[in-house]
Amino acid sequence: MRQGLLIVLFSLLCCGPLEAVEAPLLRISAGEWPPYLSARVEHQGPVAHLISDLLAEEGYRVEFTFLPWPRAYAEAAAGRYDATAVWMHKAEREADFLFSAPLLNEQFVFFHLKTQPFDWRHFDDLSGMTLGGGLEYSYGPAFDAFLAKGKVRIERVSSDRQNFEKLLKERVVLYPQELNVGYAALRNEFSREDAERITHHPKPLLVNLSYLMLPKRLMQSETLRERFDARLQQFRDDGRYQKYFDDLQAGHYQPVPEQASP
Repeated sequence: MRQGLLIVLFSLLCCGPLEAVEAPLLRISAGEWPPYLSARVEHQGPVAHLISDLLAEEGYRVEFTFLPWPRAYAEAAAGRYDATAVWMHKAEREADFLFSAPLLNEQFVFFHLKTQPFDWRHFDDLSGMTLGGGLEYSYGPAFDAFLAKGKVRIERVSSDRQNFEKLLKERVVLYPQELNVGYAALRNEFSREDAERITHHPKPLLVNLSYLMLPKRLMQSETLRERFDARLQQFRDDGRYQKYFDDLQAGHYQPVPEQASP
């Protein structure tokens, strides 16, 4: 009996402690969209923070890779990432992706110089103007259709900084952008004097919902979407969802030193 016990103890000592099983990793592509999503802010922004916490409760680790928006889309569509964040719904995107439940409520407005007062009621009021815009940006089906008519000229570049610089130099008259995103860019990229030269029109261009998109070519996407949506609803029901955005308004999610960003 004693010999058998010694054998068991010796076996346990030789084997050592069992290694903890590491949670599976989900890789998500994203574009820079501060303050909501950015490699350069705390927790990579409130949307990345929310997604990571949601999926952690489903047993996953999450890694965000920040890429130019067109590449973030293309590489996720090809199945090189498990998901991509965050995107407006467009019918043509359904060929490549499944859409989660709505993740973010956005309000797009027209930014303009205070020295160039501006008012509008209908899209036709913009006729003849030159607008700034983002690469691969959709501003909703109605405004996208208006742009396609050619009644305004839109000059698309890759960053908010470039668009606001063009606005300050009066190379464009208007820059449509999400309200919080626009003011975050002005705070972080410009002097106070330049930022205070710019305002926005109170009438929204678009009140929009954005989504996590999961590539159809990956077999796990349907199950992952169901789990994500159920957990997102739980966060909404118990009040945790709103806290991320209350924290944003309270001054959390500040820029981090460049060497510390992922």
